Amino acid sequence: MANKINTSDTLASQMELELLEVLLEPEDATYPWNPADDESEEYFRELEQQFVTRDLLDEELTTRSQNFYEQLDTLWSEVSTSSYYNCNTICASVDSLKETLHTAFVASVPQGWLNAIAQKATDIFASQQSMGEQLVQCVQAVMPTWEADDLFVLARPFAYSMRSSEPQNLKSIISNIENRDWTNLSEIEQAKISIAIAYYALKQLDSFQTEA
Repeated sequence: MANKINTSDTLASQMELELLEVLLEPEDATYPWNPADDESEEYFRELEQQFVTRDLLDEELTTRSQNFYEQLDTLWSEVSTSSYYNCNTICASVDSLKETLHTAFVASVPQGWLNAIAQKATDIFASQQSMGEQLVQCVQAVMPTWEADDLFVLARPFAYSMRSSEPQNLKSIISNIENRDWTNLSEIEQAKISIAIAYYALKQLDSFQTEA
């Protein structure tokens, strides 16, 4: 019984304190207890305006956020397709491919020859051309006087070979010139070797893309 009385006294005291706090608030912050007062209408109008303003701010924030992210997507798409971005990507691929070809073949093939094949292979790698067409264009970059039809004949074994036979074909062709001077090779030998190198270059570009 004593506990109930103490609880009631505590609640009463708390309510008195809250009422006193309300009464001591500044006049402009006091809730209009009498809705019939002239100031009550203005109070409720301002209160309603606050809610409306808050809703508008929330709506504007949502809209601005959506616009912001859409602009980010647009900017990123422009960067990924820009000439500067593409140039840097292509240049990095060319440099990597040149280094790879130099490591593998510079002892047997002129460096300028390797650079030309690397550049051409990088330029046409993303095209919709067949492997045979790409091989022919790479070789024509270093042997421009050769007809495409003649190069197609030499490129056919590489263009249609199975993946398991690639290392063997490349190794057998390159091994034929390891102890020979490049300038002493016949044009057809140079063409065959260039096709093998071009094929190797295109496969390297494909591996670069897979790793990225």
